[in-house]
Amino acid sequence: MKRRAWITLGAVVLGGGGLVTYAVATPSQDPGAAGRAKRPVKVYDLALKGTTSGKRELPGTQTKQFSMLGVSWTGATKRLHGSAQVRTRNLETGAWTAWKYLEANVDPLEGPEAGAEMRGASEPLWVGPSDGVQVQVVHKNGSTDSGLPKGLEVNLVDPGVATNAEMKAKPAAYVAPAVSDSTSPTDSVTPTDSASPSDSAVPSAPASASPTPSTSATIPTAPPSTVPEPPITSRAGWGADESLSPDPSEYNPDVKAVFVHHSDGTNDYSCADSASIVRGIYAYHTQTNGWNDIGYNFLVDKCGTIFEGRKGGVDRPVLGAHTYGWNRESTGIAVLGDHTSTGATNAALTSVARIAAWKLGQYNADPVSTVKLTAGATQTNYFGTSFTAGSQYTFNRISAHRDGYNTQCPGSSLYGQLPTIRAWASGPAQDLKVTSLSGAGQSGSTYYTKGAIAAKWSTTTPGSLISKFELLVDGKAVATASGTATSVGTTLALGTHTVAVRAVHQSGKTTTTTALNVVAETTAPIFTTAPKLSLRTGTVNTSSVPVTLGWKATDNTALKSVSLLTPTTATFGPTTASSSRTAASGTASTWSMKADDYAGNTRASSASFTPVILQETSATKSGTWTSRSSTSYLGGKSYSSGSKAASLTWTFTGRSASWVASRASSSGQVYVYVDGVKVSTVDLKSSSTLYRQAMWTRSWSSSAKHTVKVVVVGTSGRPTITTDGLVYIK
Repeated sequence: MKRRAWITLGAVVLGGGGLVTYAVATPSQDPGAAGRAKRPVKVYDLALKGTTSGKRELPGTQTKQFSMLGVSWTGATKRLHGSAQVRTRNLETGAWTAWKYLEANVDPLEGPEAGAEMRGASEPLWVGPSDGVQVQVVHKNGSTDSGLPKGLEVNLVDPGVATNAEMKAKPAAYVAPAVSDSTSPTDSVTPTDSASPSDSAVPSAPASASPTPSTSATIPTAPPSTVPEPPITSRAGWGADESLSPDPSEYNPDVKAVFVHHSDGTNDYSCADSASIVRGIYAYHTQTNGWNDIGYNFLVDKCGTIFEGRKGGVDRPVLGAHTYGWNRESTGIAVLGDHTSTGATNAALTSVARIAAWKLGQYNADPVSTVKLTAGATQTNYFGTSFTAGSQYTFNRISAHRDGYNTQCPGSSLYGQLPTIRAWASGPAQDLKVTSLSGAGQSGSTYYTKGAIAAKWSTTTPGSLISKFELLVDGKAVATASGTATSVGTTLALGTHTVAVRAVHQSGKTTTTTALNVVAETTAPIFTTAPKLSLRTGTVNTSSVPVTLGWKATDNTALKSVSLLTPTTATFGPTTASSSRTAASGTASTWSMKADDYAGNTRASSASFTPVILQETSATKSGTWTSRSSTSYLGGKSYSSGSKAASLTWTFTGRSASWVASRASSSGQVYVYVDGVKVSTVDLKSSSTLYRQAMWTRSWSSSAKHTVKVVVVGTSGRPTITTDGLVYIK
């Protein structure tokens, strides 16, 4: 028998002098104590009254605390041909919400559980802790209430405090704000039943496990599933008051399909409130609809927590009340929230997939397959498909409420996510790919390693639906990781291999990534030409000279790079063999380099070089030369000559040399002789004046004694040249 809280009447005087009625459940209790101690679930029923405008309504009314509400009416088979809107007042802030529509197109109850005491009702709406409500119900023609069902009332559900976590939580502060005066202040509220005040509160019962069904009921066995059972919060865990569901459970022969629902209401709830929401739905279904138990077999919140719904055993084919005409061969899963325009979270989708796969797996049904179901009622669904009672129709194993009944549930967004749920539940793992192979370097389509590697992968299928990952080397599993892992390592033997990752779905279905070609080798690169310096053209300073660093490195498989380590740093590609640098003059510098291959093998090589500047004064002169002074010259001085055949000769022991001179528009030419042999004619003419320019260079394979002589050509019209010395590397 349905039990309700008795409503007594009071009044609040508004600022404008009007009177607004409010309803208070007796016995009275301190609202400030709400949430501090365990308290039972309560349902308050307030009658709606007709108005001259042709609607039924409840004016702005102050109430005891509640968090969920709905609208109900006499006659479970009656339909509400109109719209129901509510708005509520926040318990803490006192603010009134905007008007919200209730989903009134709800399945009637079927089978033996249906009875004359059942009421038609909207879906319940979670609004959070509230202490005021306003309601209006309008017939679809908008002008009369004659077509509205009788006994319209708003049903307020206080889910109470039942679990240890809720008792430890900090309660919301109680605020007693003024009542909105947006509606007529003269409307009144009357009690909805004849219960005495002493019977008004719904009795409290401690949370307990689902009771043992009546021994007269046939209890089917719980067959093992092909996949693991996911974690499920029991009825005791969410604080079910089992006294609200005294009748024994009923069972189906099996579970052929799963119907997915949404509970409607807000998506902004805290997951800490999920148990309260489930208790509220349970109380609404039993106390307002008059059902024997909550209608859904399972409920899932946005954080992915799965709640046991209808009692009888989560592992048994319990008859639910969720999809009119199809309950006898299915189980129902409701996702908490409104998913009309917002999709369910990945956590929720994952849990729906897990529970659907587990229940269907008990009867060896593939979640991605289809099945023929026998209609239990003659009706049409949301898409206009007609069903005739007793006939069979094809459904997806995981279907939506709207596939079987004329409702928008589970919302268009969640409906669009059903293919994902089916794929996740059925397997294999989706979009599996190796994202990296650490310990190995890639060149083209081949990876190279010294041996130790770690494969990292990604998949769009949640890890809780995957049994394990296997690392395959040459087609054989050499390492295993859990379904939630994203990487695993191994050490390869020297040689050429293929490496892949295989995901084993909880269903046993597998998928394997494209194999990667991997070469394991430990041979280091070699420098066929050690680092060497040679002088190059450019501007010479007292402290530094322009040089070219040269080298050559090779590898037996794939050279990756060559790095300069000292006296400065740089990194070069595998085909680069030289780099323009500067070197400190008069100081020995060690030029260290390292060659790396893609496997991570390395080889180092180094050499020491000293650039030396020989001033013009250290040369052997022939002919007429004039000394010049300027800070622009090396050492502040230089030699100049316009005499044909005048010469300067330097003798040194080294492996590279460069002649340094000044340039101008009037500069002439010189002949250059190396070891007595004329090797070049150098023209110093320039449109701009330049100092300390290395104009000619020569390098040898090894260090040796050499002479370099410059001879003035005596160019007509511009015979003069200015020399600034010679640089060599020893």
